[in-house]
Amino acid sequence: MTSTTPSRGRRRAPSKMERAAGKAAALQKPRVILALLLLLALVSVMLLDGYLRSEIGNDSRVRDGAAYDKVPQKILDGGPLLTFNNGTAKTESVPNKTIVLTFDDGPTATWTPQVLKVLEDNDVEGTFFMVGSMVSRYPGVVKDLVEQGNEVGIHTFTHVDLSYQSTARLQRELKQTQLALAGAAGIQTTLFRAPYSSEINAVDNYSWPVYQQIGNLGYTSVFVDTDSDDWKKPGVSKIVQWATPKKNKGAIVLMHDAGGDRSETVTALGTYIKKVKAKGYTFTTVSGAMAKADNQSRQQNAQQAGAAGQPSGQATGSGQQPGGAQPTGGPKQGRGTSAAGTVRVEQAAHSKATGATLYEGKALIWAVAVAEWVVPVLSYFLIVVGVAVMGRFGMMLILARRHYRQRNRKRGRGGKFSWGPTVTRPVTVIVPAYNEKECIANTLKSLARSTHPIEIIVVDDGSEDNTSEIAGSLGMPNVRVIRQENAGKPAALNNGVCNASYDIVVMMDGDTVFEPDAVHQLVQPFADPEIGAVAGNAKVGNRNTMIGAWQHIEYVMGFNLDRRMYDLLRCMPTIPGAIGAFRRDAVLEVGGMSEDTLAEDTDITIAMHRAGRRVVYQEHAKAWTEAPGSLKQLWSQRHRWSYGTMQALWKHRKSLTDKGSSGRFGRVGMPLVVLFQIVTPVFAPLIDVFTVYSMIFVDFKAALLAWLAVLAVQLVCAAYAFRLDREKYRYLAMLPLQQLAYRQMMYLVLIHSCVTALTGGRLRWQKLKRTGEVGTPAGVS
Repeated sequence: MTSTTPSRGRRRAPSKMERAAGKAAALQKPRVILALLLLLALVSVMLLDGYLRSEIGNDSRVRDGAAYDKVPQKILDGGPLLTFNNGTAKTESVPNKTIVLTFDDGPTATWTPQVLKVLEDNDVEGTFFMVGSMVSRYPGVVKDLVEQGNEVGIHTFTHVDLSYQSTARLQRELKQTQLALAGAAGIQTTLFRAPYSSEINAVDNYSWPVYQQIGNLGYTSVFVDTDSDDWKKPGVSKIVQWATPKKNKGAIVLMHDAGGDRSETVTALGTYIKKVKAKGYTFTTVSGAMAKADNQSRQQNAQQAGAAGQPSGQATGSGQQPGGAQPTGGPKQGRGTSAAGTVRVEQAAHSKATGATLYEGKALIWAVAVAEWVVPVLSYFLIVVGVAVMGRFGMMLILARRHYRQRNRKRGRGGKFSWGPTVTRPVTVIVPAYNEKECIANTLKSLARSTHPIEIIVVDDGSEDNTSEIAGSLGMPNVRVIRQENAGKPAALNNGVCNASYDIVVMMDGDTVFEPDAVHQLVQPFADPEIGAVAGNAKVGNRNTMIGAWQHIEYVMGFNLDRRMYDLLRCMPTIPGAIGAFRRDAVLEVGGMSEDTLAEDTDITIAMHRAGRRVVYQEHAKAWTEAPGSLKQLWSQRHRWSYGTMQALWKHRKSLTDKGSSGRFGRVGMPLVVLFQIVTPVFAPLIDVFTVYSMIFVDFKAALLAWLAVLAVQLVCAAYAFRLDREKYRYLAMLPLQQLAYRQMMYLVLIHSCVTALTGGRLRWQKLKRTGEVGTPAGVS
């Protein structure tokens, strides 16, 4: 029997979703790009944070005991200040009874401010050799330090031994630190101290070329006269003793404001300053010491010139500014310019950062601030996601086992499980079809073998092929074909419900193949008058391809285990479109299948809950469906599913405040679906990103073992799901590859859907290309 829904005789006006389709199609590509950009931004932030923490590009090698025969002896015997003038090396010493306090490895938010307070309380300035990565993390400390009158020098960006590094790496370490200083305090500097350096007589054949390169760039290399060895934490008295120069000599003193607990250093610093001041010492910065040495040199030259009768204006002093030569390409030396633009001898190594350097520096500080905030937050979410994932696995295993034992009980307390009296009355099977010529015959033939009395209604939703003709040509007496203009699957299903002859309607897809007892098993729960809808057990028929096998694992492990869990909790979120049954009056009561969302199956399931109807899962009602055969089709289908689920949840958001049994889904189901199907999958890529990051940059073995442990848990869950569904275990061999490829794609699909939802996009119902390869159940089992 064939009937046709009357036409108005004119072109049908497009529906709301059709009108939005053009706009949606135009917006999809930008949304995919936006989702990928978000992922790229996440990776970039992690890489930046790892670089700052020396997890990326870290080189922990430290050279020791190398020969020094290629280093000029006058350098080894010289003072701690090394400069180069037109390629000629020169050293200087600190004047007698002059102390230059230097602090390495900072800044830190804890110890550097405490050191600054001690210096301020004692009216002393120091010189801080800073690690660029630390500067970028604590820019406010650097700004305060400079404004207080202290001087800053470079201690590289990542604290590496430069004698092992290339020229490009050396220049990068210097430039990045200069940018960090520019962004933090608006300055640049000409002072440099190499990591792991000490006294100048420790320069060897490997580090000497490095100092030559640095000197030719206009930097002054600063070494040490007296090392407090405060990093050894020897006690306050030892630090004071070891930092005190001998025989009234001037000295550059080394202390630290980072690298661990520096409480002894802070305590010793105040004591040390008071002690040496009492001995007549004065304190200054590196630039202050160089200026003082230059003044003394000029005075001596003037005295010698006067004794020889030479005019003082013709003294032979070099007159060179502190810091040595300033070759092209080196740091700008606007001598004595602090961040505030004032001229101070103690900060003569500083120059004001301007132009691109200033803005690049501020951009670096901003990027680091984002990374410093984002990565800890992501780490927190990683913990939450990890707990949620493991909690979900645990819930699924426990509740699925309980569900299986309850529904398959043959004896014991309560006797054999039963829904009630056997349901034998006829039911209506609705088959919505749109261009299903490849599949419709197999679908109807499988229904013809049904062990339950059925009426079949095929609703041809404006097919452009011969779907309806094929359905009508099979000569099946219990099949009615209804033609309608293309209006979408929900409209086709509603048309079928309106034309159904019986009080129970079974809904399926046009490409689905039922097992002979599927309908009979599916309708048995309706013996319980509380039950308004039943979800069947959908299985992938075309599972012999890689994509099909991946989806087969997902259907068995994810969908079916989930449905067992939700069934026991009485908050089933979705009746699959491939196989589901409803009381006809319940469907009409909630307004039928809605076109408000792309997941009409999820929409009506939630509506059933809110109407006070119970929804259950019948594992023994099995149907075989044709899963997407290409990645493009899979993406399209899952994008529609995930986006439609979000639409349905938003549509029924008021279920959170529903009372009584109708509010159970809002109180239990809604939070679980949001947590397990949206929030957890959206943030689950963090697990993979952090795992890959850890494998590459942190600890490969530990990260690999952690990943294998998670995989083992998933394998256990999957194996148990396969056991419950009596599936063959051989498909589980695809699980590791599924975790590496398929799962990542599903994450991207969900992220794409979230972006679509957040940007207010709409999608149309999309028809997948069918092959008709799913035949009788025997052919796919």
